[in-house]
Amino acid sequence: MNIESQLEKISSFQHLELLANQVVEGFISGMHKSPFHGFSAEFAEHKVYNSGESTKHIDWKLFAKTDRLYTKRFEEETNLRCHLIIDNSSSMHYPKLKEDQPFYESKIGFSVLASAVLMNLLKKQRDAVGMSIYSDTYEYYAPEKGSDRHQRMLLNKLENLLEAPTTTKTTDTITFLHQIAEKIHRRSMIILFTDMLQSKDDNALFNALQHLKHDKHKVVLFHVIDDKTELHFDYDNAPRKFIDIENGEEVTLFAENVKEIYEENVQSYFKKLAQTCAQNKIKYVPVNVGADFEKILTTYLVEKQTFG
Repeated sequence: MNIESQLEKISSFQHLELLANQVVEGFISGMHKSPFHGFSAEFAEHKVYNSGESTKHIDWKLFAKTDRLYTKRFEEETNLRCHLIIDNSSSMHYPKLKEDQPFYESKIGFSVLASAVLMNLLKKQRDAVGMSIYSDTYEYYAPEKGSDRHQRMLLNKLENLLEAPTTTKTTDTITFLHQIAEKIHRRSMIILFTDMLQSKDDNALFNALQHLKHDKHKVVLFHVIDDKTELHFDYDNAPRKFIDIENGEEVTLFAENVKEIYEENVQSYFKKLAQTCAQNKIKYVPVNVGADFEKILTTYLVEKQTFG
């Protein structure tokens, strides 16, 4: 089943955890034989339980059948630590959705569901996950843990992000990426969801991204955009008022009059961003709202392969 039909299938669900699980299960079932070592949480065999060992992996169904204690021996035990970072500035709450649109067709909604999808996969692989959320303040921080209670707490926090901000929130990516980098002491995979819209010096932004790589962390930048309007400036040629949702500035114009120069500038910025990330060994992945969950999962699995 492809990802588009999978999203159609789950569109009637509202619960974030259920949505995430449906995406992951659809992705796994479509992979057939996984090329990713350690991806499967399936156990290879059982072993007899020895007194004093952890009871965490005892197979109680097998105990009911045999009256003997066995534990599951997994194909590959993993201890990855992953820290998710989400930009919650006002620009991430674009585009404004119509009543019948699914929440993951806005940038923040896509980032929330993509984060929940990754958390679901991390949970299946018994890995630890932490989270940071920022806008014009450092809104939330949770260290990396692997417990069910911790995951539920993070899912609840993600669901809260789907509410439209009541105040205008600007972006201070540079300040808070530096602060987040100082908080993560043990080697981790750091995954950032942001639209990279900021008005400060590009070099300062790239320095902040580079700071995330200290202590040999692996950094993945998911550049979340609405392809139709933000990349291709695809509007009809009626006069439109464009409003900066972070500072309130307004301009009225015909889209056709600026479309060419707009696209040139945007593509130039994206190219520079991709090149700088490549130079600093940061994985740069542009993703379009609403449809790229398969790209999220594939990127994560490929990057995990080289994390060791």
